[in-house]
Amino acid sequence: MSNPALTFLVRLLRRRRPVRRDPTPVPLDSATQASSTIFLVLRRMRAPLITLIVIFSVSVVGLTLIPGVDPDGNVARLSIFDSFYFMSYTATTIGFGELPWPFTAGQRLWVTFTIYLSVIGWAYAIGSLLTLLQDRSFRQALALQRFTRKVARLREPFLLMAGYGRAGELLATSFDALGQQLVVIDTSSDRVDALELGSYRADIPGLVADAANPHHLSAAGLGHPYCSGVLALTNDDEANLAVTMAAALLRPGLPVVARTVSATVADRMRAFGTPAVVNPFDRFGEHLRLALKAPASYQLLTWLEAGPGAELPDRGRPPTQGRWVVCGYGRFGREVAVDLSAAGLEVVVIEQVDRPDNLPGTVLGDASDADVLARAGLGGAVGLVAGTDNDTTNLSMLATARRINPELFLAARQNRPTSRALFEAMQVAALLVPTEVVAHEVYAQVSTPMLWRFLQAMPAEGDAWAAELLGRLRQSCGRRLPALWKIRLDRVQAPGLDRWLTDGRVTLGDLRRSPEDRARQLQVVPLLLLRAGEAVLAPADSTVLAPDDELLLAGPGSERRELESTMVVEATAAYVLFDRHEPSSWVWRALSRKVGDGPVPRSRRSG
Repeated sequence: MSNPALTFLVRLLRRRRPVRRDPTPVPLDSATQASSTIFLVLRRMRAPLITLIVIFSVSVVGLTLIPGVDPDGNVARLSIFDSFYFMSYTATTIGFGELPWPFTAGQRLWVTFTIYLSVIGWAYAIGSLLTLLQDRSFRQALALQRFTRKVARLREPFLLMAGYGRAGELLATSFDALGQQLVVIDTSSDRVDALELGSYRADIPGLVADAANPHHLSAAGLGHPYCSGVLALTNDDEANLAVTMAAALLRPGLPVVARTVSATVADRMRAFGTPAVVNPFDRFGEHLRLALKAPASYQLLTWLEAGPGAELPDRGRPPTQGRWVVCGYGRFGREVAVDLSAAGLEVVVIEQVDRPDNLPGTVLGDASDADVLARAGLGGAVGLVAGTDNDTTNLSMLATARRINPELFLAARQNRPTSRALFEAMQVAALLVPTEVVAHEVYAQVSTPMLWRFLQAMPAEGDAWAAELLGRLRQSCGRRLPALWKIRLDRVQAPGLDRWLTDGRVTLGDLRRSPEDRARQLQVVPLLLLRAGEAVLAPADSTVLAPDDELLLAGPGSERRELESTMVVEATAAYVLFDRHEPSSWVWRALSRKVGDGPVPRSRRSG
């Protein structure tokens, strides 16, 4: 019953044309910076150009004043035009050899002098030009001009990304696969060069500049009408705060996602509108607490956050009773200690420095020292968290702790991407990579807002519910996370269901039937139903769908195409929903109506 050609034609005819918007001009300050190249060239090349002009003028005037002899032996002088013409092809080394008459000794002497003089002038000018091309200010001005021109020409929605570190690189790869355009600004020239060398499908403009400067953000397209959001992902909390402030003040209402590891900075960010603040330390603590209470929920959360194609992670079982040792009481250690204490666990902190904010009972010393670990009661502990900002120190702690207590549940913080192989060899049960946590959360919030809403509400459903949903996903899609997509049951995306949705005759179970054989259920798992702002997680097949409902679905691409065929083609929807065969084109519908009407009586034909 599925007709791919008809589905394509209907979707093509119903596709809405994008609204054409005139680009907003770059603000004056940014335009001045972008066009400063010409002024920099004139300023740096002023002396060489004046030197060339003076040499050329003196050469022309001197050749005009020196008398010569014409073929008849009379005294003659070259005109200004003839002298200018001769010096032009001589000074430029073209050398046509076209002369009105042979020169005298005086004229030849003057020409010889001007030739060497012009060589010196050209050498001076060319040397100055080469120096200018290598000048850092000139290259920055040129790059800014080229970058601003690229951004001004964008005619599709794009995200402004401030900071192209590891998190930015992961997000750029994911967004590029989705076809989402990006504009990047970073203080490191090496990172911007890596962006240009990356194998991305789209051309991603990159600028080496300070994102905390509002002028640079403006040049990067903050005021562009197609700028759909700002991602503040630098390693500097103050810079991310400055980006958040600039976006809130210059483009009120523009979505902003900002990264920070400080609760104080997060509060200052929230003072400017409603940015989505991502704190990887806080998220790891929440994830660890969720893993303690609901292992299946944590397994489902990490799988969905990893993105399409990710393999189903193993279900960890961290100990829920006993003592935990937290090594390092910085920002990360505080978050983890608070979350473990909130879970009802005993927490002992090891810190090298005695500070007023240390927890009571904190053990002072080096956590990689076996004696210090023994004083913290590691022999009777059930878990250890290595949370310093040094990977070597964390690995030393893990090795020492495992030697003392091989049964420990080990959690650690990885700071550098190059250390990943070492932590994997250590077989850490729970590993925090701040950049990956930021990338996964930002991707979930920006690419599929409904997925982020699902992840926020999912832990409240319970561990048994999460385990059942995991089973359905595995049965339908295997151990690789399938594609996630959103549909809206309106007249644009689902014209074939319009009349039955209004009558309340479409259930979710019927919609998931195959248009090839309605007895077969499509391998599509509904994750979320959104209706009038209310969310229903993993709706049942008996759910009656209504117009303008939004669904978040997971499933293979082939199953998605079959579902879209049902939504678009009314004849296919009639078969899938009611096992009713209807003609799929207006020609067959017209013929069927004629056949159904039967022959027309003769008395009616006469009229």
